[in-house]
Amino acid sequence: MIDTHAHLGVAEAGETLARARAAGVSRVMLVATSVAAAPDALQIAHAEDGVAAILGIHPHESGTATDADFDELRRLLADDKAVGVGETGLDWFRDYATPDDQRRVFAAQLDIAAETRKPVIIHTRAADDDTLAMLRPHPGDVILHCFSSPAMLPDAIERGWYVSFAGNVTYKNAYELRAAARAVPAERILAETDCPYLAPQAFRGQTNEPAYVMHTLAVLAEARGEDPAALEAQIDANATKVFGL
Repeated sequence: MIDTHAHLGVAEAGETLARARAAGVSRVMLVATSVAAAPDALQIAHAEDGVAAILGIHPHESGTATDADFDELRRLLADDKAVGVGETGLDWFRDYATPDDQRRVFAAQLDIAAETRKPVIIHTRAADDDTLAMLRPHPGDVILHCFSSPAMLPDAIERGWYVSFAGNVTYKNAYELRAAARAVPAERILAETDCPYLAPQAFRGQTNEPAYVMHTLAVLAEARGEDPAALEAQIDANATKVFGL
């Protein structure tokens, strides 16, 4: 199994990844949310088998991002362990950065993703319409991370975007998310933890980690009426394709 979106620091990575492997999670996509954090993500990716890095500037970090940061991001993305751009997008739920700054940084990373031909990993919260308006012209692969916006699903299906489900799809009242999971074409579904956030129902309230993606897989398989092993193989194949693993 693969966890397509996880946040881990250098200090805890070794033990956490060992637990993931013991649970059957052999590959983890490690996400850095700022240029400053990107070298640590690459360090872990080079040190640990089955780990690759996704590098970008989170919407919350947009207020301090400069052109020099974009140049450095391009340089870091040339590393052979860097497989995606993000997470990037728009977040109107928090006010950690102004809308103008978020749009500026999102647009820059869409350009970088197009230039590098790497998938772009999208964070959107309370900003679906504005996110879609900027994302629709993008020519490359798109991954809707921690999918929680059913209104975006028609665009995602029409445009062949990937849809990644996190632990919140397992929550008892997440009926809309499980319905969305049923509607995603088999060749476009992914799973993730977004750890340390959003632990699945069995561990809700605890710190999430890559090993727990197996619980999300089980709920996705049940919702879709599929065999868990078959869905696991499909998700692994989808991730291998989109990230060029």
